[in-house]
Amino acid sequence: MEGEAENAASAGAQADSAQTSSQEGCDTDHTVTSEQEEQSKTLLSADMYYKYDDLHSRPVITPDSEIPENLLHLSHSFGYDSGRRANLQLLDDRTLMFIAGNLLVLLDISTKEQRYLRSCSGGGIGSITTHPSKEYFAAAEKGNMPNIIVYEYVSLQPYRILRGGTEKAYSFVDFNRDGSLLASMGSAPDYMLMLWNWRQEEVMLSCKAISQEVYRISFSPNNPWLLTSSGSAHIKFWTMASTFTGLKLEGHMGHFGKTVATDIEGFVELPDGKVVSGSDWGNLLVWDGNAIKVEICRKEGRSCHAGTVLPFALEDGQLMTMGSDGVVRGWDFESIDTADSDSSKFEMEPMNEMVVGHNVCLTSVVRSSVPDSFIWFAQDSSGAIWKLDLSFTYTARSVRVFDFLGKRELTTNRFNLGGTALRWAPPLVKQSAGLLVTGFEDGVVRLLELYDPQRLEVVSGREPKGDAKLRLKQAFKPHNAPVTAVAYERNGDILATGSSDCTVFFFTVGETYDPVGFVHVPGPVQGLEWSPHSHSDNRLLILCQSGHVVEVQCPDPDTEKQSETFELPELPRRSFRFRSIKSRIKRDEEIAKREAIKEKKRKEKEERLKQSKEPETEEEEEEEENPLPSIHIPDPPSPLYCGFYSLPGQFWLSMGEYDSGFLYHCKFSEMQDVDPEKRQDEPFDFLPVSNTDDDPICSVTFSSNRQLLLCGMHSGSIRVYPLQPADHSLTSMQAYWALTVHDNQYGHLQHICCSHDDQFVLTGGDDGNIFSFSLLPPEELQKALQMKRAKVPSPRAGLENDALAQDIEDPTAYSIETAKQKLEKDRLFLEAEQKIAEKRKRLVELQKTFKQLLNNNQSLPEHVQLKPAELQLDPRFNEQAERVKSQRVMEVRKQLEWEEERCQKALSKLQDWFRDSVETDVITVIAICSDHRVSTYRLPALTKTSAQLRHHSKPSQLEETEAAALQHRKARAEPAKSVIEEEQVLSTPVARPKGIKLGDRQIQRLRKAAEKAEQAQARIEKRKQEWAQLYAERPDENYEDPKEVQAIQEAKKNIGDLKLKSSKDFTVPVHLRMNPKKKRAELIGLEENMREKQTEMNRRIVALRDSKIRLVSQLKAQAEQLDQVQQHLAANLCCPAPTLPTIQPEETPEKKRRYSRALLERYGVLRKQRYSSQKTNYKEETAVEESVEVSELAGTTGVSEQLEKKTDEQEEKKAEDEEEKDEKQSPSPAVIRDEEAAPGEESMELSELEEELRREEEIKLLHEQRSLLEQMERSVFQFDSELMLLRHQKRRLDCQLKLADLCQLTFYQELVLLKEFERRENTLQEKLNERIRGENTLTSKLSECNEQLQLKHREIAKLQEREKSLNTALQALLGENNKFEDFLTKVFKKKVKRVKKKEQTVNDEEEADSDENSDEDDDWDDDDNYDSGAEEGEGRLDDSVCPPGCEPALFEKILQLRERRLDLEEFLLEEKKSAELLKKECDTLIKSSRKAVEDDLELVNKEKQQKMNELDVVVPLRLHQIEFVTNCLVPSDLNLALVLDRLQLNRLRERIMQLQVEKIQQRELYFQARQQHIRLIHDRKDMNAKIQTLEKQCEELMMMKYGRLVDLDTLQTLSGNRMLEELKQEKFLREATYAKEIKQWDAKVEEARQALLAVTKSNTEHLITTTHFFDQREELKHQLNTRQKKMRRQFEDYRRVVDQKEIWKLQDLVKTQSQQIEGLRREITLLSHKGGNVLPPGHALLPPLAPLPTPIDHINAIKQGQGHLFK
Repeated sequence: MEGEAENAASAGAQADSAQTSSQEGCDTDHTVTSEQEEQSKTLLSADMYYKYDDLHSRPVITPDSEIPENLLHLSHSFGYDSGRRANLQLLDDRTLMFIAGNLLVLLDISTKEQRYLRSCSGGGIGSITTHPSKEYFAAAEKGNMPNIIVYEYVSLQPYRILRGGTEKAYSFVDFNRDGSLLASMGSAPDYMLMLWNWRQEEVMLSCKAISQEVYRISFSPNNPWLLTSSGSAHIKFWTMASTFTGLKLEGHMGHFGKTVATDIEGFVELPDGKVVSGSDWGNLLVWDGNAIKVEICRKEGRSCHAGTVLPFALEDGQLMTMGSDGVVRGWDFESIDTADSDSSKFEMEPMNEMVVGHNVCLTSVVRSSVPDSFIWFAQDSSGAIWKLDLSFTYTARSVRVFDFLGKRELTTNRFNLGGTALRWAPPLVKQSAGLLVTGFEDGVVRLLELYDPQRLEVVSGREPKGDAKLRLKQAFKPHNAPVTAVAYERNGDILATGSSDCTVFFFTVGETYDPVGFVHVPGPVQGLEWSPHSHSDNRLLILCQSGHVVEVQCPDPDTEKQSETFELPELPRRSFRFRSIKSRIKRDEEIAKREAIKEKKRKEKEERLKQSKEPETEEEEEEEENPLPSIHIPDPPSPLYCGFYSLPGQFWLSMGEYDSGFLYHCKFSEMQDVDPEKRQDEPFDFLPVSNTDDDPICSVTFSSNRQLLLCGMHSGSIRVYPLQPADHSLTSMQAYWALTVHDNQYGHLQHICCSHDDQFVLTGGDDGNIFSFSLLPPEELQKALQMKRAKVPSPRAGLENDALAQDIEDPTAYSIETAKQKLEKDRLFLEAEQKIAEKRKRLVELQKTFKQLLNNNQSLPEHVQLKPAELQLDPRFNEQAERVKSQRVMEVRKQLEWEEERCQKALSKLQDWFRDSVETDVITVIAICSDHRVSTYRLPALTKTSAQLRHHSKPSQLEETEAAALQHRKARAEPAKSVIEEEQVLSTPVARPKGIKLGDRQIQRLRKAAEKAEQAQARIEKRKQEWAQLYAERPDENYEDPKEVQAIQEAKKNIGDLKLKSSKDFTVPVHLRMNPKKKRAELIGLEENMREKQTEMNRRIVALRDSKIRLVSQLKAQAEQLDQVQQHLAANLCCPAPTLPTIQPEETPEKKRRYSRALLERYGVLRKQRYSSQKTNYKEETAVEESVEVSELAGTTGVSEQLEKKTDEQEEKKAEDEEEKDEKQSPSPAVIRDEEAAPGEESMELSELEEELRREEEIKLLHEQRSLLEQMERSVFQFDSELMLLRHQKRRLDCQLKLADLCQLTFYQELVLLKEFERRENTLQEKLNERIRGENTLTSKLSECNEQLQLKHREIAKLQEREKSLNTALQALLGENNKFEDFLTKVFKKKVKRVKKKEQTVNDEEEADSDENSDEDDDWDDDDNYDSGAEEGEGRLDDSVCPPGCEPALFEKILQLRERRLDLEEFLLEEKKSAELLKKECDTLIKSSRKAVEDDLELVNKEKQQKMNELDVVVPLRLHQIEFVTNCLVPSDLNLALVLDRLQLNRLRERIMQLQVEKIQQRELYFQARQQHIRLIHDRKDMNAKIQTLEKQCEELMMMKYGRLVDLDTLQTLSGNRMLEELKQEKFLREATYAKEIKQWDAKVEEARQALLAVTKSNTEHLITTTHFFDQREELKHQLNTRQKKMRRQFEDYRRVVDQKEIWKLQDLVKTQSQQIEGLRREITLLSHKGGNVLPPGHALLPPLAPLPTPIDHINAIKQGQGHLFK
């Protein structure tokens, strides 16, 4: 293995290098870089160690604080994290190792001493394992990029550190068998599997295991190259494979198959490579490869364990398993290894079994290191470590007392349910020494007394047992949910208990704790705190998990208690509901931060200004600020973790989740009238707590002098804050000391407290660990412990004489409040019962009185008696009684509904099995005069599955593919919208104003145009329909006559290869090829035919049976008539009557199922007798006859047969009695005649007339007798004849059915044979289908390409038409004799390089380059060269500026037309390229060959046909049918004989002559068709020439009339444009409006002109005066100073400025109006070009309107006039 390790090291890499992971289930190998190879060459020394002091995590202390690092010293760990997977390892025969939070505990089993190793990351420890040699152990940590640290044992020095194996935490680590490799499994998010050469700190292999949680990974004990991992709903098998690039990890996921996926906690690998794993439901799963071979369970389907099962070892031929049921079992290894079962489950029983405990859940075990030792240490998730057969400790559901000074456990009391709250009674409470108040999960509170039993011995003389003992003093149940908090009032007079049922109960403290009452709170209680002595009022602060805080006044125990309930509704209270302010705090902080940044920038700016001493001319642009954080209120609200009082009415709260990171200072509002559920109270102050945004404070406690604040954190760490005295506002809560103690993920530190002398701190977390810390150094602590020890209180006086307190063990017991309400309810119920008893007694007395009155009424005379109606008080009483009766009947029926349904189900099952399984019973019809009989066929009923097989047919995959292809072609055949049709409009539509009314003439003109367009459209549509019908009737080019196609197919079937099927060269036609599906259809058809024949025969036999029944009844009636006739005849004249037939039981088998109530009662009696006969053994001799009868009945095959026997006997007896009765009632005819003759003898002789009448009557009776006898004989003979005929037909049908059975047998043999070839044939057929589908795909693709090519050609034609229309539009715009026509034409035709709208790929560019060399593009290049040449000759054309004299609107339209032309050219170029590509694609599509597959399929069919020929087929023949004779003898060997139908042979002979005649006829038809074909070709050429001539004439006429080619259909369907008419009407209205405005402006201008003239006159006078003054000034120039000049100039400037301002105002007004007019004019022009009628050719657009006169012209004219005037 050393060589293997070296090879592995060379293929590995350093731990701190980057790891390469793969996807789930993929294989990866580790790539080695050159640097890593150099590093791997430097091997680590075997003597190299790390220093533990440099690695382990240390407390976190606030910088620049005076808190010492060793503030707390770990004293002892009392707990055990039993819920962690594999949290138990054995280092030697006396040292156990397990994880406790952030500590690794090494426990000496014998001395109970502990040694500790702290986690180095501070994030906790994920998994541990030991080296096979027990010289090393590994601790895989948690945190950010955690490490695996390998320690040496016993020195506990870090030996190796493995880095970079995962991101967050390790879930499992394990050494291989020789300890050279270490496997590690990371948890979320990476789930990395790493194989380490741990001695060199190198990674061998790495791979991502799976994207689910992995519980365990281990090496195979038998094969060093195999690993197995398991976890959440998976198991995976890994192999280290050696490749040319190095080692590789290959993972194979286990497939559960039909077994339900389960979490796999443990597994064991067997020597042969199989793996046995556990399951959630308690059975074992045996894995062979990556699939489940079999599931192991116990007999009768019982699970191996109750709950989760974990196999853990293979010892001495036994597989050892443990489970969550606390049982260890041993299973036979050989039976498991060879287990196999068809039902996927193998049943077996364990060899050995050991029950560890009833409330034990074993999760992992480790074996003792002593050789050949059978001692195992087991981890119990309920909180214990078991040394199998010797219990070490037990902590489940117990109250334990520890001596943390002596580091030992004093005593333990166990209970049925777990504890949830605990508190020592304070010293103020009398007799509180050693009194412990505990709360439990079921809401029970127990008072436990702790005392020293050694001192009790002195008093009572008992033997001492232990150093301490807990005794139950009192138990009461105030709550119905777990007790979450208990607290004593500050004076020790009241005990308060809180629960998650939202109640707080108060008790008086004394010798016994009596209930005072309770209050309801808005949420589950989180904590209770009484106000301290510094507060004036004695109040209780109730903290609820929902964020509510309630303060109640301490209840007065002396107040009068209510009798009905303990609730205290009148107790004074105040409420507070926390409302989140964290988002507002963050927002204020962000605002303050931004203000500080702004202030800083402002100061920097001022500083720069001072330094530069120059003013900045440009202002700096302010940077855009990000939006402020929004105000967020969490929903649901954050949970409340803890809180405590600060001042009266004020308190601090610590919240979780979103609101963590702060301590909130709150107080109760003065407005307490609001509903507590609707309150929204905010804290008035807050204190930020560093590093607690994701790690809130869960618990808080103070030292006795309140100078230390100890906090338990959500991450399991402890914090200590030094405080100043009397600092209720916590202003000094700044620096802190922190240490990670409990598990960082789930070890939330919920409880923390100080000892009474503040020398110790104890913590308890959710991970089950309890730690004690000392505030003194270890040396001082040892000195202090020598001076004082923990003292157990002495037992109180009279303790030994007190009876044991009654405990509440039933979790469903009533609480105090519930019991009180129950007593009150019972009292009310008792009172109601007493009242009911009194009422009943009164009713009995009234009944007696009423009965006495009835008796008295009966004794009175009848005419005086009262009638029942008069005695009835009220008929509603009877109605009520009837309703009650019917209601009770309904209740009884409801009670019997289940039994009735069960019996109905049982009956239906019996009927389905015995009656419905057979379609018809066997009915036998017997002849009357003979013993001939005929019976029906016994037909079994068709099952649902067989019926579905007969009617179910599924289309083949090829047919589905062809149908899909056809649908696809239909979808693609739909016309697609052209890109050209989606051309965008150059300008956006302008909304038209509503309400413009047209004139009657305009409306009439529009209506006529619309009618004309509709008529033209109707004619066009009619013509299109005629053409469509004509084209539809036109035959396809490939059209073939259906009669001819049918004749050709028939010829192909009948003419061809006529070899026998037995010939080797015989080729099976496609339509005659047989497969299992067709053969099965033939078999089913044969069965249906047989069944139809049998059903028809059964119907006829049943009809014959029914006719016999009718005949028997008819014969009975005729026999009665015959008896009546013979009664009047003499005895010698009476003919004997024929024997009447009877209906035998086998003729009416359906009567067996008929039953009556008497029959059912008889069946019940027989059944009871049978059961009683089985229980009794012939008790007494007096009951011999009865027992014999019962034994005879019991001896029959069943109760039903006994019932039939009894029924038959009773029917026979009944028939005999009826016959005897009839004989007695109806005497024989002889007796009647004797009786009639007796009086005749005595009378006188008859006269001749009477004698004649008598003879006539006698002849009539004889005739009637003979007729009746003949009818009876005829009916019987006819029935027998019908029966004989039907019997003969049935015999023939039997022969046919026998032949059909032989044929069915042959079909079945052929079906079996075909199934053998089915797989090969299906494979080849699938290949053939794929080829056919490929051909169909290519065909459809080719047709699509052709369709697209045609579509592209049509689009190209459309583009060319649009290009022609653009040229026509250009000519229309230019008009005639336009001097800028050449320039504008060049602008229109100029080539402009345009930026491509879409980027093209490299392939598209190459194709575009190749396409540019085509002929079509050359034409465009010629145009470019022509344009460029023209430009060079005449100078460069500048199209960006409109030439002088040219209308700008016309120039803009030309540019727009050019843009449209360029768009069309681009579209045309793209369409041409697309057409070329489609053409190339069509040329490259070729059909694939399928000849090879068809040949292989043909070979298989030949082989199949040969195998089918080898089957023997039975063909019954008569001797006259055999013509294959030799020397008048039938040869013994008939292999050369051929069996065929004589009619077919004659038909073939006749067919020869028919074919000769048909051949001559076909030649004549071919000659005639050829001549007709030549004639049609000439006619088609003539028609094409005529069509071309007509098209040319049509084009010439259109050019003569319109000047261009136009679409006549579009031209005919043109209708009036209402929008154009509306625009015209609007134009007229606006012109009238503008004319009015212009007149008004003219009047205003005229007034202004008059005013201006007046002003001008006045100004002229002023000028004359000024001239005079100027002359004077010239004269006195030397006397005037500069100031007078300025005054004159200012006066002149002022007048000029006033006039100029007025002129500017008028100019602005005129400009505005001109712009409005120009805008309206543009709008009219735009609307006239958009959406209007299509102008016919030769009609150009209207020229633009001439500009209207504006007021600005008048003003200019006035100015010009003034100028002339001034001049």
